[in-house]
Amino acid sequence: MVEMSYRQAMTKALREALLKDHSLYLFGEDIGGYGGSYAVTKGFLEEFGPERIIDTPISESAMVGVGIGAAMAGLRPVVEIMTINFALLAMDQIVNHAAKLRYMSGGQYTVPIIIRTVTGAGAQLGATHSQSLEGWFASVPGLKVVVPSDPKDALGLFRAVMSEQDPVIFVEHLLLYSSKGEVPEDDYVVPIGKAEVKRNGDEITIISYSRMVLVALEAAQELAEMDISVEVVDLRSLSPLDIETVLESVRKTGHALVVEEACRTGGFGAEVASQVQEFAFDHLDGPVLRVAGEDVPIPYSQPLEKLAIPTADSIIAAVKNMLGR
Repeated sequence: MVEMSYRQAMTKALREALLKDHSLYLFGEDIGGYGGSYAVTKGFLEEFGPERIIDTPISESAMVGVGIGAAMAGLRPVVEIMTINFALLAMDQIVNHAAKLRYMSGGQYTVPIIIRTVTGAGAQLGATHSQSLEGWFASVPGLKVVVPSDPKDALGLFRAVMSEQDPVIFVEHLLLYSSKGEVPEDDYVVPIGKAEVKRNGDEITIISYSRMVLVALEAAQELAEMDISVEVVDLRSLSPLDIETVLESVRKTGHALVVEEACRTGGFGAEVASQVQEFAFDHLDGPVLRVAGEDVPIPYSQPLEKLAIPTADSIIAAVKNMLGR
């Protein structure tokens, strides 16, 4: 095992992919000379050249549209959209073309495009740069949505994505890049659509993804000091969704709390909660509860921004309320 940051894991994943597959190229704003907005592609332009590391104009619809055409023609483009908020400018390309071309062509075409993008709040970037929209894409048939929470999963899931023939939205949280974790040194792969139990417990299951997994683990540690045993399940991908791992945990603990950063109304957590209620109802000792972002545009003000997204304290309060402690 070796310790590395989330940023280092993504850099390693992309460099590996570029070295192994010469049909792969990177496409995005400021990914070349500038090294990427989050320094993930720093040095790539010098290493791989301008034919494979391509700086684009500020036009997400053009970036994704060109990427779809390239993928249909046999290349494997990795398109970086600076934040998931800007993916709104390419929704037609992503939802009406990338997601549907394989189906609508009867399998004559595949679209192995990878769209890397950044989600989440917490960095005082304002309402239009801080949304968590990954759940929207998870509701579109034909798209796979991957949401790694730590360096090990970021590297392993990207390796898995490299063999996909369908479009993948690879979602990285803004505040995870500096986080660190142990990563195996062997050439491991984390399968898409397989959740993982990040912490074992027997009184309540917390289900989450992306940065909220780290927040849930922080809460679980504090709850352990109060003699409350919490199991934390990391979904790792939203589509496909591994509900069986979630149900297995809930059947053991009897309680389920779903935590996500996206706004509560219409959030992906509601789908998870619904499936837990539908398929594990007889094992529940109480209602499935949710902790989610507030239904407000994310404030620029730091104190207000902190109030708009879940924290370890809000998770602890919800757990204690569920268990009557």
